[in-house]
Formats: sequence, structure tokens, C-alpha cells
Amino acid sequence: MLSAVKIRMHTSVLHSNQPLTERYVFWNTGLFGCCDDIKSCCYGFWCCPCLACTVAGMFGEDRCLPLCDICSPAVVSAFGIPLFVPPAALALRVGIRYKHGIKGTMCKDIATSCVCMWCSWCQMHRELRSYEKNTNVVNMQPIPVTGNK
Repeated sequence: MLSAVKIRMHTSVLHSNQPLTERYVFWNTGLFGCCDDIKSCCYGFWCCPCLACTVAGMFGEDRCLPLCDICSPAVVSAFGIPLFVPPAALALRVGIRYKHGIKGTMCKDIATSCVCMWCSWCQMHRELRSYEKNTNVVNMQPIPVTGNK
């Protein structure tokens, strides 16, 4: 008789009876919470484009994405289209909020991105750094099962 080795993977599914709206959390720091992380604040103050590129990279996007916020207003205004909302800052803010279940609305994200883009980048950086600190990596190995056929 030949014995076959079967690999059985365990999967865990989290089920919750709570509605989605009750599972939302708030940002770890406020929009003007620069004193919570002086390093992020100084980084953003002295080189906000560099901070924006760092945030994009931390979120898994292309590090050059925030350059759209610098270049796109000039390009579209050449065609007579005013652009007030920074597209990369808004997209990353919404993405971070959605991925981590942070409470908020698109209107608040637009207002935040337009009113104080520098503070928004700093807040996103603090948020992503807090998730990096609290991330635990679990290495799950498959369980080999031997059986006779």
C-alpha cells in the first residue's frame, strides 16, 4: 500500500454579531496631536513631501504617489480646471480609515485634506506607526496528515 501525505490547513474565521458601525474605532491621535509624536511632527514640518512619500510606502502604495498632489493642480489648471482636493492625500486617508476601521466620512476626509494637508499627513504617519508597533507576526505551519489509500 502507498501512503499519501495530505496537508490540512487550519483557517480561522472571525464572526461577530455586532453591526459594522459599532466596530469602528477612532484615530489613535487627533489631527493636531503633533505633541503625541514629535518625530513625525518635525519630519512633516521640515520635509512634508518626504513624509508623504514615507506614508505612501508604509501603506503599501508607490512612494511617488504623493507627487500627484504637487503636480496635478498645475496640470489640470493649465486646462482651466481648478483642483482643490489633493488626490493622493485623500485617497490614502480614506484607504487607511477603511483598512483599519476608523470612524469617519468622506466629507471629513476631504475637509481634513484641504484645510490642513500637513497635519493630515502627520496624523496618517502616527496612525501607521502605531499599527506597526502593535503588529504581531504569527507563523502558522501546515499540519501534515498521513493516511493510507
